Amino acid sequence: MESHSNVKGLSKWAKELLRFCSVNPQFILFGNIYDIYPFPKGDTHIPMNLPKFLGALLTELGGYKSVIEFIPLEGFRVIRGELGGIKEKSVILKEVYEMIEKLVNSDTPTAVVLNFSSRLPSVSSEGDYEEFMYNLFRLSLEANPKGNPPLFNVLVFLVEKDNDLPAWYTLENPRVRSIPIPKPDIEVRRWMAKALINRFEGWEELDESKRKEIIESFVDLTNGMYAKEMLSIFQLSKREGLKAEEISEAVRRYRVGITENPWAKIDREKLSKAEEIIKRRVMGQDKAVQKAVSILRRAYFNLSGSQYSKHSSRPKGVMFLAGPTGVGKTELAKAITELIFGSETNYIRFDMSEFAHEHSDQRLIGAPPGYVGYDVGGELTNAIKQNPFSVVLFDEIEKAHPKILDIFLQILDDGRLTSGRGEVVYFSESLIIFTSNLGVYEMTPTGQKVQRVNPEMPYEEIERRIKEAIEDFFKYKIARPEILNRIGENIVVFDFIRPEVAHRIAQKMINNTLSKVEDNFRVSVEISPKALEKIYEEACKDLSMGGRGIGNKLEEVFVNPLSFLLFELMPSEGSKLVIEEVFEDKGVWKLGGSVR
Repeated sequence: MESHSNVKGLSKWAKELLRFCSVNPQFILFGNIYDIYPFPKGDTHIPMNLPKFLGALLTELGGYKSVIEFIPLEGFRVIRGELGGIKEKSVILKEVYEMIEKLVNSDTPTAVVLNFSSRLPSVSSEGDYEEFMYNLFRLSLEANPKGNPPLFNVLVFLVEKDNDLPAWYTLENPRVRSIPIPKPDIEVRRWMAKALINRFEGWEELDESKRKEIIESFVDLTNGMYAKEMLSIFQLSKREGLKAEEISEAVRRYRVGITENPWAKIDREKLSKAEEIIKRRVMGQDKAVQKAVSILRRAYFNLSGSQYSKHSSRPKGVMFLAGPTGVGKTELAKAITELIFGSETNYIRFDMSEFAHEHSDQRLIGAPPGYVGYDVGGELTNAIKQNPFSVVLFDEIEKAHPKILDIFLQILDDGRLTSGRGEVVYFSESLIIFTSNLGVYEMTPTGQKVQRVNPEMPYEEIERRIKEAIEDFFKYKIARPEILNRIGENIVVFDFIRPEVAHRIAQKMINNTLSKVEDNFRVSVEISPKALEKIYEEACKDLSMGGRGIGNKLEEVFVNPLSFLLFELMPSEGSKLVIEEVFEDKGVWKLGGSVR
């Protein structure tokens, strides 16, 4: 028997189990019990499921001669060793207990593994289960070690959660030891990688330094994954003909479930003109547009987070858009989506004012097991699972409950999120955009809301004040400085709509309306310079509400009067409607014109 302390690549939980077999007659292994585990064999490791791993562990390294597994509704089977007299198909719990008692009292060093122990209550009657557990409990108290050195014939429960067995079973019972099995750490993933990677096509042709680099890439890229997922990545790669050098692409395909990569298909010529294209939709916000385009180009070359790791799984990009209302923050998100994907269908928006309550995080990630809505999943996790290539907009982020904001720590740092159902969704192909009105207003000690910035201020002063307010909010008001740290230098402050920009916005909105009339009714509309000047004057008089304010005023001054005039004159197809004047009559705006 080899000393387990000298075995390379043996998990900590496995070493703990071996160490305490002389102290405890019963063990509860919980957590990651349905994974595969690399068992050391010379210079390599062989992936095994947990019962087989325990069989090899306890016989080859623990001094046991036999390891027997019990499966509810099936019975007993020998994993390792030879033992006669086992009633394999025994499923009646009274008979099962009698067999377990016989095995743990045997003079042959024997271990019994109770697989799927979490399911025992649901596949047996309540009275039988309680009696069965009581008998096993009594067995733990009466057990004695045998041999020299002393060793218990152990009973090992495999459960999903540490509280799946009755609380009284482990409460103040030093004879039962609970050992958590975590997801594979970096060492376990490294041994798994070594066991799998050499089966890739072309592996033999690679030099030693390249092999080490690929193995470490596989280890880094699978951080947070199960070992079984590493095996799935290998199987997927073999099926799709990917080579060892393409391991990062294999992991990407496994995560998102899609072979095509829309980011790689972005037209480079369109991306080179991105600033010009976006500025047609988002006017007067040159700095914000420049920042957005720099993130898009970084995403195109897959460089997001590359300063921390060359295998970063962070989102393609993160932007925090702050500033007054109606200045183009949401419009920028839409413009980016259209530029990348050709339409706005990949744009996912969440109004964070709907998530002001502590438990509303369940809407985003889904309810936990046992709660209403568990089978439905979360709105955010479902959306990303269905389409990982998305622009995700979280509007007015400051209105969400601080607990909701904790979700973004995992998204921004690791590029993944676990749903209430335990499914992991990946944001590594998504662009995350937050919007906020922080810093535009502040509350006085008397509860009065006052404006912190105004259009009379230069942009530099507006930017400084708003960034100060954002920092104050995250650091002191909600005590989440780590979120601010992960957003980093991606805070973009929008300016107020200035008069010269307001004129262009109004012009675009008017042109949109005229185009719609011509498309729908085949009627062209011409506005006289005098009438147009009056419309501009009224629409751009108050810029405190930004572009939306301009649109609202245009509706009153131009769109509503135009619909009235069209209804009144009923121009025929191919005709021209000439608007000659704009005037107010008893508080109602009207247009004067004729058909030609």
